[in-house]
Amino acid sequence: MSARIPALTARNHLYFWGGSFFLFLGFVWLFGDILLPFVLGLAIAYLLDPMVEFLGRRKVPRWIAAASILGLFFVFVLTVLALITPTLYREVTTLAEAMPGYIDHLSAVLAPYIGWLQERFGNGDLAAYQETLQNNIGKALKVGANLLGGLANGGQAFAGFVSTVVLTPLVAFFMMKEWAAMTKWIDNLLPRGSYDTIKDLLRQIDGKIAGFVRGQISVAFALAIIYALALTVAGLKFGFLIGLMAGILSIIPLVGSTIGLLVSVIVAWFQAGEWGYVAIIAGIFLVGQFVEGNFLTPKLLGNSVGLHPLWILFALLAGGSLFGIVGMLLAVPVAAIAGVLISFALMKYKQSPYYDDKKPAKNKAKSKKQV
Repeated sequence: MSARIPALTARNHLYFWGGSFFLFLGFVWLFGDILLPFVLGLAIAYLLDPMVEFLGRRKVPRWIAAASILGLFFVFVLTVLALITPTLYREVTTLAEAMPGYIDHLSAVLAPYIGWLQERFGNGDLAAYQETLQNNIGKALKVGANLLGGLANGGQAFAGFVSTVVLTPLVAFFMMKEWAAMTKWIDNLLPRGSYDTIKDLLRQIDGKIAGFVRGQISVAFALAIIYALALTVAGLKFGFLIGLMAGILSIIPLVGSTIGLLVSVIVAWFQAGEWGYVAIIAGIFLVGQFVEGNFLTPKLLGNSVGLHPLWILFALLAGGSLFGIVGMLLAVPVAAIAGVLISFALMKYKQSPYYDDKKPAKNKAKSKKQV
């Protein structure tokens, strides 16, 4: 006599999926140090899989399509890095050297307000405060300037870097080659009783992740090129560095452009001291926002519903705080899954008697009337 399988109540569903989530967190915590190349490979495979599918529909063997597209992708990435790294390194180094002068300039601008600051915060030694600020900011920027050189002397860090560079392409290739088989295998594992519901949730999650990975990252990359070139042509000091960072931070909508605008305006004022030049630099970001809103986002994102900027920011900070770089890479998929599941739970809640306790009463009265 076979054992009776317990009914799949809402509580059992909660236990099962909640337990699965905590097992996932435990797995990431336990193997976080070696997961980076696998997570990066999975992200690259997810990004490039539509191109593999496109070639597959034209009878190109999947392994050939995966190898070709992956090879072109890494050639593109390496070419971009070769082009931007010398300029980026030079500007970071120059900024680290110029920062003490900028702090002196800022102190001179703030000189009329120093008396008020002393009255409000105490009569400490402002020269000592200024020296401390210079030292700490200078050290922080020198860390960024020496990052590339430090990789060669980092011992374990260098070994991790090499393993990531070697393993990531291999993981991406096998993921791309076996993507269809993996999705079919996962599909066969889905509970048959809830198959349609889970498939619908998976489609929503895929839409949100695709909107971010294949859309927002493409928008950010385009903005990085636009801002870096425009600020460099405009003659702004560290314009290439600021534009590149503004574009990268545009992965979180509005954040990159806002920070880039503020930093660029401050640097432009220190550099020229003329409001006309400041207006030109500010105009670059206004034009960039116009291009993004009217051309880049409609073309690259279309009508896909992405993730809210604050939700992305929270997820990235939380993931980075808990699991470092791996956590930040996993943050967006986890945020997409959480967002879809929360929306689904709220929909079920509004359909339940807990939300509208009058529904059962109406149904009961109607059934009595029919009897």
